[in-house]
Amino acid sequence: MPADTPLQVRILDAIRDVPAAQWDALVAGGAPPFVRHAWLSAMEESGSATEDTGWAPHHLTLWRGKKLVAAAPAYLKFHSMGEYIYDFGWANAAAQLGVEYYPKLLVGGPLSPATVPRFLTAPGEDAAALRRALLEAAVQTAQEQDCSGVHVLYPTDEEADFLEEAGLARRITLQFHWKNPGYKSYDDYLARFDSKRRNQLKRERGAAATQGIQLRTVRGADLTPEHALRAYTFYTSTCERHSWGQVQLTPGFFERVFRDLPGTVEMVEAVKDGKVIAGAFNLATPERLYGRYWGCTEEHPFLHFNVCLYHSVDDCIRAGRKVFEPGAGGEHKVSRGFEPTAVHSAHLIFDKRLDKAVRGFLRMERLRLAPAVEEAERICGLKPWAPATTAPGSTGT
Repeated sequence: MPADTPLQVRILDAIRDVPAAQWDALVAGGAPPFVRHAWLSAMEESGSATEDTGWAPHHLTLWRGKKLVAAAPAYLKFHSMGEYIYDFGWANAAAQLGVEYYPKLLVGGPLSPATVPRFLTAPGEDAAALRRALLEAAVQTAQEQDCSGVHVLYPTDEEADFLEEAGLARRITLQFHWKNPGYKSYDDYLARFDSKRRNQLKRERGAAATQGIQLRTVRGADLTPEHALRAYTFYTSTCERHSWGQVQLTPGFFERVFRDLPGTVEMVEAVKDGKVIAGAFNLATPERLYGRYWGCTEEHPFLHFNVCLYHSVDDCIRAGRKVFEPGAGGEHKVSRGFEPTAVHSAHLIFDKRLDKAVRGFLRMERLRLAPAVEEAERICGLKPWAPATTAPGSTGT
């Protein structure tokens, strides 16, 4: 199809309305799974992300004839749960101004607080022009749907720059990621802490052995439908244990993901007396590990740290992965060497009064960010990394 053929905007009410091969042709190799057709389909087809649950699919697509040339996963949102870019205060401010905050148009994925490309474009196309066209489509359809605004969550740094230049209010928040500067072993990682912290981490990791608990990672062909059910059971157990927890995913979501993304799913399991007592559902690419959900049926000291952090850090070092993103939150991660990392969102509120208030809030929030990063880095306590270049007794080359 010639490049000068007019673009046609289509809004999809379900990801199944576009063939998986066409959608995934826009996804770069090695991209996180959260933007792939199979992941979005699992969310929607399982009943986890639907209009009834407050996530009405409203995907933005651009076509030249029958060819899909650009897309952005998007949802009409009727609440702010499952986003992890917290705007509940904005909704309260909207109510005080007499503004209906919901629905809002969210460009991003359900229940997936990870940085991924939000504006997908076909290879060989003018990516900048298509990105502008997708944003224009987002604003237009949001206005037509009587949304209060457009929110782009977890875009890449480049996309966040584009959105800010286009006039959206940029928000920077923090996650805490483990980063691999070139470790050859777990001991290399431990060596970056002072002796007190190093001994603490050794003691916590060693607790599993003294408790008779073995840790393992199950992946690939070793994963079965039983693992999918186990992942759901652990997920719901954690949601039900905490007052802030809310079960949003169904058993069918886990069943579909385990079936349709077998090369991406990993399960960390803790086994005691032949029984799996805890587990973590993770997703992986060659360069990154993404921690998503964990749970347990027995309580043991440091079990959470071993299942969700230490075992996977060791796995990442062995696999040569560059980054481990364990998800939202971070207080307990910081003291274990997970570093403060900026994540982005961009926001356009149609009511000028509310938009002005939100932008003022974001300016103040940005001023508080630098001290927060400094404090997190202090707590993190990692020494500068200097890989060994010579073996003991060697003169090098």
